[in-house]
Amino acid sequence: MSYRRGWIALFLFCLSMINYMDRIALSIAAKPIAAEFKLTSVGMGYLFSSFIWTYALFLLPMGFLVDRFGTKRMAGVGIFIWSAATALTGAASTFVSLMAARLVMGAGESVSNPVGGKVIRQWIPASERGMVTSMFNSGSYAGPAVCSILLGALVAAFGWRISFVIAGGIGFVWLAAWLMFFNTPEKARWLSEAERDKIIAERDSKPAKANDEGKGPTGLLALLRTPTLWGLAITQGCNVYTQYLFLTWLPSYLQATRHLSISHTGMFSAVPYAASVILCILAGRLSDRYVKSSGAGTGRRRNAVALAMLTGATILAVPFTSNLGVLLVIFSITLAGIASTTSLNFALLNDLLPSSRDVAKAMAFVVVGGQIFGTIAPIATGYVISITGSYDWAFGIAGLLLVAGATVVLTMTRSPMIRPQTSNDNQVPA
Repeated sequence: MSYRRGWIALFLFCLSMINYMDRIALSIAAKPIAAEFKLTSVGMGYLFSSFIWTYALFLLPMGFLVDRFGTKRMAGVGIFIWSAATALTGAASTFVSLMAARLVMGAGESVSNPVGGKVIRQWIPASERGMVTSMFNSGSYAGPAVCSILLGALVAAFGWRISFVIAGGIGFVWLAAWLMFFNTPEKARWLSEAERDKIIAERDSKPAKANDEGKGPTGLLALLRTPTLWGLAITQGCNVYTQYLFLTWLPSYLQATRHLSISHTGMFSAVPYAASVILCILAGRLSDRYVKSSGAGTGRRRNAVALAMLTGATILAVPFTSNLGVLLVIFSITLAGIASTTSLNFALLNDLLPSSRDVAKAMAFVVVGGQIFGTIAPIATGYVISITGSYDWAFGIAGLLLVAGATVVLTMTRSPMIRPQTSNDNQVPA
């Protein structure tokens, strides 16, 4: 049987990669931007955090819009907005215009995860969900890996403004391909009938005869009455804190404490991000095998989420080493852990969500949980550096949150999310 649905995984990988290329562009150019606009570490913390404000604010509305108007249309609108805003960042002449461009970019990027979760539910059999979700999420680490090298070289050679124009332009290339080729599996003409039938029959966690067809969606308010959705959101938050610590402050940390140049910072940052891409996809594949015997709907994937978070907690060792080689290994392990956590947590959400009609809004809520913590990370780190004169406590806080998140996912996600009551609705096994 053909595997043309692999093109969908590639689309999602590239969507996430472009999303994070645009996010990290500011971090790569942080030193010259701080010098030009005369910003302190606290001021840079607020600038780093600014796009997350609108990103988090628009996530839930975008989730509802994706469920209402579909993935093709909403993904197109979102990437058009954020790519244009990224390109226009290079034209910013004042701190206010720079901040405004980041705020618009964040609003556009809020469509990415709701679209990704919905597309995976539409296109991917449940037995492949962990791996494809990992591919989607690993793009968010491939983006910084590519961007660290490409934009680092551009900033060093031509200044920071051109890097934003190029990063924004890449998004328009993806948009053209998306509008030409993407559709639902029911309508995609390039899909074989055999593969179409397989996707439709196996994309829910239960056999097709027991899926939610014909039932009304449970709705977000009903889902909010379950501890599982809250547990997934808190887990996401504990994980995303570390992700944004790396995304916003890693280049500055390397330049300030390890005395690396901008171009060398890009090369050093790229290695752990690239390693995390490979390890994240591998973790997703292993999680699919792990849940195969019991079925995805049991929620057994939560154990893999907890293991990934504890792996990420390796970041606690950063203050205790001064060797660049050892530091590179620690960063690689940490990024692999948090990358795997995000993808596995998203897959767990789909595993425990009965109605496919609620995927985008439920995904949006979980991502909001992540972004609340993510908003705090750049600002808190700025204050920690200002008060202590060191990055040590910044890494310590991140590591402790990862340990806390592992505890949350093991204790709060042990039941499926609510659906229309039937006699077969029972609590799932541990």
